[in-house]
Amino acid sequence: MKKVLVTAFEPFEGETLNPSWEAVRALDGKAIGGARIVTRQLPVVFSDVLGVLYRAMDEIHPDLILSVGQAGGRSDITVERIGINVDDARIADNAGQQPVDEPIVAGGPAGYFSTLPIKAIVAALRAAGIPASVSQTAGTFTCNRVMYGLLHRLHTEGNRVRGGFIHIPYLPEQAVQHPGAPSMARDNVIQALEIAIRVALETETDVKVAGGATH
Repeated sequence: MKKVLVTAFEPFEGETLNPSWEAVRALDGKAIGGARIVTRQLPVVFSDVLGVLYRAMDEIHPDLILSVGQAGGRSDITVERIGINVDDARIADNAGQQPVDEPIVAGGPAGYFSTLPIKAIVAALRAAGIPASVSQTAGTFTCNRVMYGLLHRLHTEGNRVRGGFIHIPYLPEQAVQHPGAPSMARDNVIQALEIAIRVALETETDVKVAGGATH
């Protein structure tokens, strides 16, 4: 049976929960698209996060890897297009680290594109009534570090395993602490991730539809 590694993050920046982990942990052990889901929580710590991710990859030997993170302020499920080779932290991580303008991989490429069928995933989510879009930036915090570090390792090892990143909004119980911020219910996020995994497993070639941005 195929295995899918799905990662999410611990809470950070004063939050008591992280919606990515609240949704992802519900998938652990499930069978989706003929594959078994294995989940892992990642630390919001620049110096540790890729080590935890790589150890999980070595332990599980997944056929697909999907990382998920919180994007407070976004209103929909955003499937990331690219990870870039820079850490530039607006806030300190959970260990007090705040790198500025530092490469994730010294001498590495400027960026890596997701190898997931990002537009097919967005189309399937919208067809299911779940707001979704392609995102052109995964930020420059630990989410981007995970996306870039994941794709760098897969690329340098010549690994045919596909990987990518999805950002999700606050949960409603978080949004009440951030007046005006959008949110999405946990059950809707779980449904979205199940759809994304199924599409990623079943879709070899992404659909060619507009998903860009004007700014």
